[in-house]
Amino acid sequence: MDLRQLRYFVTLAEELHFGRAAAREHIVQSALSQQIQRLERELGVQLLERSTHHVALTPAGAAFLTEARLILDHVGRATRAARDAATPTPPLRAGIVDAGYDSMPQILREVQRHHPGLTINQVEAGTPEQYRQLADGRLDIGIGWAAQPVPGVASELIRLDPLGVLLPDEHHLAGLETVPVVALADELLLFGEEGQTPELNTFVSELCRSAGFTPTPYEGTVESTRAAADLVLRRRCVSCLPSSFRSSNPPGTTWRPLSEPAAHYPWSLLWRESSPSPHVSAVINSARRLARQLGWLEPARPERRDPAVDDLPS
Repeated sequence: MDLRQLRYFVTLAEELHFGRAAAREHIVQSALSQQIQRLERELGVQLLERSTHHVALTPAGAAFLTEARLILDHVGRATRAARDAATPTPPLRAGIVDAGYDSMPQILREVQRHHPGLTINQVEAGTPEQYRQLADGRLDIGIGWAAQPVPGVASELIRLDPLGVLLPDEHHLAGLETVPVVALADELLLFGEEGQTPELNTFVSELCRSAGFTPTPYEGTVESTRAAADLVLRRRCVSCLPSSFRSSNPPGTTWRPLSEPAAHYPWSLLWRESSPSPHVSAVINSARRLARQLGWLEPARPERRDPAVDDLPS
């Protein structure tokens, strides 16, 4: 008995017609008949009842059909597994703005839980650079503030992240439950490198203006939240950062949410519009699950203690 005979038998059992079954298998009818007869001799049982105008399964044939289908299914799965192992899936290349923010790492952990064999390469890059790498194929998916539509790049909002201020523990504002935005008027405010975080810089500047003042920038800039935290720790300045930074909040510093007005930084997934791959779709689906489970798009939930409405200008 060989797999070809099993396949011929299953096809004939489905068609119950030698001519149609032979056509499906792309062989002549006589060859099909010979293979079925050979199979019956090898098994020592009659699988089919035949007449000039009639083909039917015997009880033995019906029982054999069930097992034959299972065997062919198992062989198919084994073949696919071998081919998949021989041609490993290319790694997923995911952009992150900064290793200090936890949104994308959480999403990727969820992806890895459902796709343990997938290799994920994280690329740290600002949103403008992520757009460039998405366009030229170096990135598969990214994350950032999709402030302006970019041709060829799709986006989906997945988190409204409360904005706060990072302070030294000894700072007079650190004892407040929330810090009014206008209180930052007397502080040196640290901004990120413009090429790295222009969106966050713009967001913070507009927030300050909405509270009636122009921020006084610290004379230097930084390219990472780690560097920002170090300057804050040394009491050189304060820094406005989304709440997703708090998981890496260094000792000696305190993060407090901003109020009057409260603001929520919008994180969106970014990917090439044309035919997202199955793994890009897996990232999008994982992000949607986490957003529902963790309330990422519900900034007005009571435990967040922030007003629901942002008053930032668009």
